[in-house]
Amino acid sequence: MKLLIATNNAHKTAEIRAILGGHFDEIFSLKEAGLDIDVVEDGDTFEANALKKAVEALRAAEGIADAALSDDSGLMVDALGGAPGVRSARYAGEPSDPAANNAKLLRALDGVANRAARFRCALALAAPDGRAWCVEGRCEGRIAHAAAGGGGFGYDPLFVPDGQARTFAELPAAEKHRLSHRGAALAAAAAQWGGLLTGEGA
Repeated sequence: MKLLIATNNAHKTAEIRAILGGHFDEIFSLKEAGLDIDVVEDGDTFEANALKKAVEALRAAEGIADAALSDDSGLMVDALGGAPGVRSARYAGEPSDPAANNAKLLRALDGVANRAARFRCALALAAPDGRAWCVEGRCEGRIAHAAAGGGGFGYDPLFVPDGQARTFAELPAAEKHRLSHRGAALAAAAAQWGGLLTGEGA
């Protein structure tokens, strides 16, 4: 079974491939499939964006992939009313700039004691017959006072998961995968979708 990951984000592709690699004959990103599509993420929720991306990517990959997997993830900070939320990738404006996003977040939390936050990931799977499914994963944590670590991507240098003293960007990749919102969503997908995910069901 061939799975298209509906993203051009190499870091995200690597995370998903690391967790799901044993379940599929082949896993590839949009770029690796030679597809040049840019789905407008105009949904009000992570779930809406993930489903839209999965369905549109699979339509573009007709004859190339047996299913398409997409996620929409973001950071929600309690003291900011849940922001940046669905605008996480473009928090500091267009085009997406992780360093600028992190800098803006630190400015917004300057002097703020409550730094509780969570990553959320909505993961969608689209099938050729038009069906689609969505699951969610979360990771609770807090925002550090300064960036730390050279791994990961996005807000990883600022996010410290509960029970840890290091940011996602400081943790080994395997440890981050075990704790992350995307890892939780992929575990939920395996549990809820069963044979759909492995190509054994219908």
